[in-house]
Amino acid sequence: MDKVSENPFKNRKISAETLLLIVTALFVTLYLVSNVMAVKVIGFFNFFYFDAGTITFPFAYMLGDVLTELWGYRTAKRVIWLTFLCNIILVACTQIGVWLPSPDYLDGTATAYDAVFSYVPRIVLGSLAGFLCGELSNAWFMVRIKAKTGGRHLWIRTIGSSVVGYLCDTLPFVLIAFAGVVSTHDLVMMLLTQYFMKLAIEAFFGTPMAYAAVHWARRNVKF
Repeated sequence: MDKVSENPFKNRKISAETLLLIVTALFVTLYLVSNVMAVKVIGFFNFFYFDAGTITFPFAYMLGDVLTELWGYRTAKRVIWLTFLCNIILVACTQIGVWLPSPDYLDGTATAYDAVFSYVPRIVLGSLAGFLCGELSNAWFMVRIKAKTGGRHLWIRTIGSSVVGYLCDTLPFVLIAFAGVVSTHDLVMMLLTQYFMKLAIEAFFGTPMAYAAVHWARRNVKF
């Protein structure tokens, strides 16, 4: 009887380089998407205000936590600077699109495009300032908390570092992106709503996802 050959894909682990590439791509994409979504301000009951990018932004932070946890602060910092560059490319390319002429019969489309992407540079400027302050401080505090806790209790690191990171991110972002555009009352409400909403999303969705991602990676990835 012929011996059945073993499945060559059984027990095969994904390489750390491949996983890093995937996480980096998702990290960059979520930041770019958040910056475009931030053009729209959402309001509930004329009291709670936040930009639409607030919904996706915490998941980028979650991936930043995964990067720092699995590859360390140095690698996370490199990915952060790469994302910074990609945001600048986003602004440059969309502005070229704004400046280029459009046929008369597509005036409606051109006007809508201009309305969105003429506002994106200010949002990206605020995002870049907040991004560097917030993401770098988030990664730095996560490493320090990990050292203090002896590598235990990942949730303390993800949430604890985000408390500082979101403050360093939200404050410059909202002030640069929306000061003078919305009323002072709405600006304050945006600051408070975005900060606590990001923390809530991080605590209830981002942290469990980070736990699952880190647990899976440590079992299935060759580091």
